Amino acid sequence: MLSYFKSKGQDSKAFTIAFYNLENLFDTTDDPSILDDHFTSNGRLKWSQKKYHKKIKKLSKVIKQIGLEKSFHPPIILGIAEVENKAVLNDLIHSKDLKGIEYDYVHYNSPDERGIDVGLIYNKQFFELIDSKVFPLLIDNTEGERDLTRDVLLVKGKLNGELMHILVNHWPSRRDGAETTEYKRVKAAELNRQIINDLRAKSENPKIIIMGDFNDGPTTKSIKETLVQEDLYNPMESLYAKGNGSLKYKKDWFLFDQIIFSKNFMEEKENEHSFKYAEIFSRDFLKVFRGKNKGMPYRTFIGRWYQGGYSDHFPVLAYLKKN
Repeated sequence: MLSYFKSKGQDSKAFTIAFYNLENLFDTTDDPSILDDHFTSNGRLKWSQKKYHKKIKKLSKVIKQIGLEKSFHPPIILGIAEVENKAVLNDLIHSKDLKGIEYDYVHYNSPDERGIDVGLIYNKQFFELIDSKVFPLLIDNTEGERDLTRDVLLVKGKLNGELMHILVNHWPSRRDGAETTEYKRVKAAELNRQIINDLRAKSENPKIIIMGDFNDGPTTKSIKETLVQEDLYNPMESLYAKGNGSLKYKKDWFLFDQIIFSKNFMEEKENEHSFKYAEIFSRDFLKVFRGKNKGMPYRTFIGRWYQGGYSDHFPVLAYLKKN
């Protein structure tokens, strides 16, 4: 199964789907309804138009290259996390490197306090949007107060004529400790399961893709025990077992960014898409090239210190073949 693309170059029947945490893609305008004060010209991070446009340029450069080793096209479907609003998505898809691609997007404002949302960018030449909606993740913090976090985005559409259901996630962080916050990510996994079960109740054998920054790895309780049951396949688990990761904290690599498939993607049927290969897009230009952080994702900020990089996460991708 995994040898198909390894033995060939670009293929006209190969299509890339990907996920990328864009690391705080904020504009420079203060929005009084969210905690974005740091990302203004007078804020702690001194976020300027120059820095913003540099980040847009860098992210678009990355997106344009994802998957081109095997496909003739950049990602047909790209799930994204940590975007502030529709304005930044408009700037991104109309940037110099991406404006020649027929990209459009799906985005909803979430209740997240910082105003960072998930979204989906798609190529209209290959993907026909049918419907989209969001599902709120209703959880409380340890003090019994509502934890305002990102919604789960569900997008329904046709990829080259085949119906797909795509869930985009950005689960609650580990900021207060992995064990202390584990219950939040288990709740997020349970919400995804509810959505999946509902899709299965309404449609026979639906094609489902779950992607996101889960803030948990492939072998954790939320992913392996709660989300990925007998009806799903997680290709990121084998990548993680080999020591690969999409982000690094201190000395350890983590694979929080994942793309998970319903098992019918493992079947090769005429005029349908099948899963072939997954990888982490960790090219050298995306890495710090010297110093104590050598090899880590080259990020925009480390704390309050501006680095001028891309993101603190590597993108992840998977190739599908249209049979």
